[in-house]
Amino acid sequence: MNKSAICFFLPRVPFAFKAVLLSWGLVLSGFNFVQAQTTMVKPVISRSADFIVAVVNSEPITNNEVQQQRTRMETQWPEGMPKPSSQELAKQALNQLINDKVQLQQARESGIRIEEDAVDLAEASVARQNRMDKDQLRAKLTQEGSSLTAFRTQLRNQLILTRLREREVEAQVRISENEVAQFLRDQRGTPSPMGVDLNLAMLVLPVPEDSTEAQITALQARADTAARRARTGEDFAKLVNEFMGDTVPNGGAMGLRPSERYPTLFVDNTLNLKVGDIAGPIRSGAGFHVLKVLEKRQGEAPPVMVTQTRARHILLRIRPDLTQSQAQDQLQKIKQNISSEQTTFAAMAREYSQDGSAMSGGDLGWSSSGQFVPEFEQVMNRLPPNQVSEPLVSRFGVHLIEVTERREVPISASEQREMARNVLREKKLDEAFTTWQEDLRGRAFVEMRDAPQ
Repeated sequence: MNKSAICFFLPRVPFAFKAVLLSWGLVLSGFNFVQAQTTMVKPVISRSADFIVAVVNSEPITNNEVQQQRTRMETQWPEGMPKPSSQELAKQALNQLINDKVQLQQARESGIRIEEDAVDLAEASVARQNRMDKDQLRAKLTQEGSSLTAFRTQLRNQLILTRLREREVEAQVRISENEVAQFLRDQRGTPSPMGVDLNLAMLVLPVPEDSTEAQITALQARADTAARRARTGEDFAKLVNEFMGDTVPNGGAMGLRPSERYPTLFVDNTLNLKVGDIAGPIRSGAGFHVLKVLEKRQGEAPPVMVTQTRARHILLRIRPDLTQSQAQDQLQKIKQNISSEQTTFAAMAREYSQDGSAMSGGDLGWSSSGQFVPEFEQVMNRLPPNQVSEPLVSRFGVHLIEVTERREVPISASEQREMARNVLREKKLDEAFTTWQEDLRGRAFVEMRDAPQ
């Protein structure tokens, strides 16, 4: 057998904890889909005796651990990105080990445990990703000098970290309807919230143009009283008639209408409210307004047309036994065989592609802009249908791409909102994770000793 590294993918990773596990992602990284991968490598043998480089809440981190982590990071560094010096990479490796150690300690204190069945499933997943059964995987680990116990411990630790982050970070992140609406407004560059219908009831106390300061103060106090009584649950229609007279139709209700047909002042003060909530008093040029949200619906904004592409690919990952140049040469030969009709793209993908799409002939399904990494998407977008690209280098390896179809499709308002929600969630999760990790690290006792060598 060759000495290629063993790649494994952990299931149920909730979002992109960037630079947390040893490597993240795949070629596909849509709004809901993220996978983690890491690599088992041979332990680094130090020329000098092992020694402690840091202590985290009484638990040591050794120089050998840092060097093993540094080697993993170096092996999996994205293609095309400037690689730090070995010394800088060792610092990053140490920092990652400290963060993981702190989080594992927190998980133990929180009572998080991973059952043997979960580790078994993760091991089976690793085997499948590497097109092996469990016995073959274990034999390869032994051949590469890695013990099964150490391998399963690493799997268990990553599952623990994932479960901790799900509970401590993911469960705390919420996206409000107002945030989604604001995101869509920002994307469209329009000032008004689209796709929201409102039915507001209004109690207004007019302020005549020639009013004195004393008269204005008295009217404001009267409006404050009306708003306070409304918030305590008094019937709003009765309050309207009491404060404005009994000639107001429908108890001040203005009817369900698109939000853009209301004054911006009213919308800005009610968009965040729930049905039954009270806003105000709000001062306008006409007087003091008290508003009640009677009804709120998500209306349908006009659909947006987007270009979607259906493509398939063949991915060869860079490994110790397969350089980038060798992968490019191999894919160039495959392309020539496809062009000469000696074989088909799907057949070659099933035989050679090293990702989850291989079983379906490399088919990646329909995709919209932003669903793939930029270097992949740029080449795909330039390809006419039924043409095959030249070998493309991305951060995940070397690809051959074929575009099979392209179409213009409408994205409904509900689909727009769901896409916006996913984008906002990813952003919030990353921000929340960074804050949480820094806070956890700040509360830990970390003693730095000798620098790693």
